[in-house]
Amino acid sequence: MNKILFSSLLLAASQPMTAQETSAPNIVLILCDDMGFSDLGCYGSEIQTPNIDRLASEGVRFSQFKNTGRSCPSRASLLTGRYQHEVGMGWMAEVDEHRPGYRGQIDKAYPTIAEVMKAGGYRTYMSGKWHVTATGGYDAPNGSYPVQRGFERYYGCLHGGGSYYKPEPLYNDLQRITEVPDDYYYTQAITDSAVIFIDRHDTSQPMFLYLAHYAPHLPLQAPEKYVKKCMDRYKPGYDVLRRQRFEKQKRLGLIPQEMELPQHDREFGGKRPAWEDLTPEQQQQWTKDMATYAAMIEIMDEGIGKVVETLRIKGMYENTVFLFLSDNGATDEGGYLGQLMADLSNTPYRSYKKWVFQGGTSTPFILTYGDASKNKMKGEICRQPAHLIDILPTCMDLGHISYPDQFGHKDLPGRSLLPATEGTAVEPRTLYFEHQSSCAIIDGTWKLVKADRNVQWELIDLSTDPFETHDLSSQYPDKVEELETKWIEWANTHKVFPLENKPWTERLNFYKQKNPNQKGED
Repeated sequence: MNKILFSSLLLAASQPMTAQETSAPNIVLILCDDMGFSDLGCYGSEIQTPNIDRLASEGVRFSQFKNTGRSCPSRASLLTGRYQHEVGMGWMAEVDEHRPGYRGQIDKAYPTIAEVMKAGGYRTYMSGKWHVTATGGYDAPNGSYPVQRGFERYYGCLHGGGSYYKPEPLYNDLQRITEVPDDYYYTQAITDSAVIFIDRHDTSQPMFLYLAHYAPHLPLQAPEKYVKKCMDRYKPGYDVLRRQRFEKQKRLGLIPQEMELPQHDREFGGKRPAWEDLTPEQQQQWTKDMATYAAMIEIMDEGIGKVVETLRIKGMYENTVFLFLSDNGATDEGGYLGQLMADLSNTPYRSYKKWVFQGGTSTPFILTYGDASKNKMKGEICRQPAHLIDILPTCMDLGHISYPDQFGHKDLPGRSLLPATEGTAVEPRTLYFEHQSSCAIIDGTWKLVKADRNVQWELIDLSTDPFETHDLSSQYPDKVEELETKWIEWANTHKVFPLENKPWTERLNFYKQKNPNQKGED
């Protein structure tokens, strides 16, 4: 499928390589989009993800891995090893606000993971969603396209949303693709290009492949044969399925046995509707929508299986390390029924994408060596806190790479997670969050969090209340003040202020009118 599209990839000349023998492992970093904490089989789901589950069974799963709560910020953090505001991506690529922390793309002063790995001797490839170039710069390369930020080869869409059948703007390196075959489906095209990159890779050098899937981001689109396969699973409704996922999470060891399944009524304005409260038409629509969502994830998993198989055929699998995660939690952007889908996907956590409660910032994270003998915690769960800022240090550690001398800013806030995958404690640290004025800090077992700048902080003891159901702020005002002070100090030093919480369209229009230059240029 989609082979016509990739003829240019097959014919493209590779850049000259310096042959060298190396024991450094290949790295395949897989990021999916808007997928909830419980949406993989190995994290509790009924969605069939055998290829990802197999990676998890061979390696280690993290139960406390955090993202930034939204697509662009998460990608910027993953790509640079830094908090998103520091590198200019405090909000979204849709607008350059001409404020230091909110430029709509990654500041060129900070190297990407591709630039770091390339400087360390890796060949670098990317297939999939970019979404860290200012939208106004999509018509012509502005210095921030993937192949201008360290990736030697790129296939995918620069934008963060749109059709799976005709994504725009679609690029092969710096060449715009304007036509696609009739049977085109973006998730499968991302897989196909990754397979080609692997197949053409010269194994005398290690490979770094960033596989950035768009699935299961809205819109809900999947070939009908995949959707039909999933339909019967969702007819029992979300109440039954949410309970089943929670109980499976307990069996898997992801959730403590003594925990009770929370009912996040406040997210629904006071009372979350039961499945029986929906009309038959609503139940039918929810079932079809959830089956489509599941199909999108299963197609992605199918593609990951193809990538793994290609590595095996190529003789690269044993010397490859796989990292898999999601950019944020599931989204409630699909309206009433979409919120009920996300409530299932984010089981057992509160809230959704865009907010920095647990449902927005919790992601599955899997790290697996192809060489099974190196998986010291095979099939086990790591309960240590971790964050997207840890991905770059982890990849550098895997490749025995130092931060390149030509770049300043060597004070990375993250830590390599390799000790954690071997059962050794990673140095404790405080984690910080902000997205469109939803703010949080996690310090030990305490979390201070609020939905936006206009509401009061909530204080949560994560050791007893990981689902954020009990606000302890009135009981421990000194702790609130202590954590708020820490958060403000971080915000002051990371280009976070001033906070902005204008609605989406109002915010775009305001900053576009204020700053007509939207091409990602100074």
